[in-house]
Amino acid sequence: MAKEEIAALLALSSAFCVAVGDVLQQRAAHRITDTSRNNLELFVKLVGNPRWRWGALLLLASIALQAAALDQGSVLLVQALLVLSLLFALPISARLSNRSVTRREWIWAVVLTAAVTVIVTVGNPQAGHSRPSLQAWAAVVAVLGPLLLGCVVAARMRGGAVAAVLFAFVSGSLWGVFAVLTKQVVTQLGDGPVAAARSPQLYAWVLVALGGFAWEQSAFRAGALTASMPTLEISQPVVAASLGILVLGETLNTGPAGMVALAVAALAMTAATVALARGDAVATRQSIRARLRRTVPVAAAGRPRR
Repeated sequence: MAKEEIAALLALSSAFCVAVGDVLQQRAAHRITDTSRNNLELFVKLVGNPRWRWGALLLLASIALQAAALDQGSVLLVQALLVLSLLFALPISARLSNRSVTRREWIWAVVLTAAVTVIVTVGNPQAGHSRPSLQAWAAVVAVLGPLLLGCVVAARMRGGAVAAVLFAFVSGSLWGVFAVLTKQVVTQLGDGPVAAARSPQLYAWVLVALGGFAWEQSAFRAGALTASMPTLEISQPVVAASLGILVLGETLNTGPAGMVALAVAALAMTAATVALARGDAVATRQSIRARLRRTVPVAAAGRPRR
């Protein structure tokens, strides 16, 4: 089996774990009605939720599978296939919401599958180098750092749906950086644990993962999932693919006609991702609100009368 095929299988396995983990964590996070909690208080509250803990374990498994996939293939290939996590999440989320997948969702699912297929087959992503210099990372920090910091400040000031979008963009961007760092860290591990431990990229990798995780939870809590989920799903592959090209020197191996097909596929993938993420968010929100309405009267009836 070719390295690209192994990478594809590992990436699809990672996408499945992401799908289940995200669905579980989104529902757990959105059940917390106290929006005044800071990140640490929110984390402590979420850890006490069994569903959230299972989601966290699955996300850790997805990171391990993604790392293994990046060891075999390019960031462009792996990130394109990870977008298919929405297809796995679609029936799972529908099942937990006690609803059926709509015809519109199935249509967008077909569009997403076709778009990713075109990107992977026509684009034929080629891996670049896996050891970018510290100067390259310094340039990334100089550009992304102020942008993400500004998003966090603006989100704190605005709140609501705007904050959800901005926090989700910060989280998605950090997860995109994480994907590129993962490829480098995996390569450095091949030189031995001592050499990897001396690498600053390893510690940056851990910090970026923690930041992506923290701001993702903040995005889920800041506003409607219809605002955070599409932004999160789009920003991660866009940032990762951009860094894969600019930092790792990855390429798409196709001609002029193929580039036109890739542009159309990228637009279709973006539209399908936004539509599916938004639809899933609406269904999740409606399901949680319905359960809360059923729970509140029962709790109220059980309270003693004064």
